[in-house]
Amino acid sequence: MFTAKANQPTLLDDIRTFFRNRGEPDFREPPALEHGRLESRAIWTTDRVNGHLTFRHVGQAFPVERTATGKKSGKTSVEHAFGVTSHSPDTADPRRLIELNRVHDILDNAFDEDRLRIRTGPVNTTRPRRFAIGLIKARHDRVAAAMRRLDCRPRRVFDYLCMTENSRRPRKHAPPGVRTN
Repeated sequence: MFTAKANQPTLLDDIRTFFRNRGEPDFREPPALEHGRLESRAIWTTDRVNGHLTFRHVGQAFPVERTATGKKSGKTSVEHAFGVTSHSPDTADPRRLIELNRVHDILDNAFDEDRLRIRTGPVNTTRPRRFAIGLIKARHDRVAAAMRRLDCRPRRVFDYLCMTENSRRPRKHAPPGVRTN
């Protein structure tokens, strides 16, 4: 998954031009209350432009529309993002592409992944980040908040993962449903 931004003007313009009159989305997720706002995403997909894009390994191109309405303010904001993926329509339908786009957004926001310039060869640095996000979500924590709390603090990371003696001690006041040792 690659988000076309201003640093790829030809790719961005080509995708925008194709989807200018896009009609109804191929998939729209139901609104969900997250972070104090009602959020929803819609996606349109195509593989008809693959041969025309000057970008290698394109399986599909897409725009994503993100709509958020503040719970308290009632103010609505709409963002558009354009991108490509190596997934063909056979390997990722529009619903799956929305999920992949959401993970990409988390990686970009939590790890600032789009600005990384790692050039060490075929090292997949995304997998450990995805693993970390999975661990955080398994604890039902918000990714951004957990990242701020744990960033550059190895001891807190080990405590968070219950890898230290201190973190394995029984809690006096554990939340309901949480086992104490």
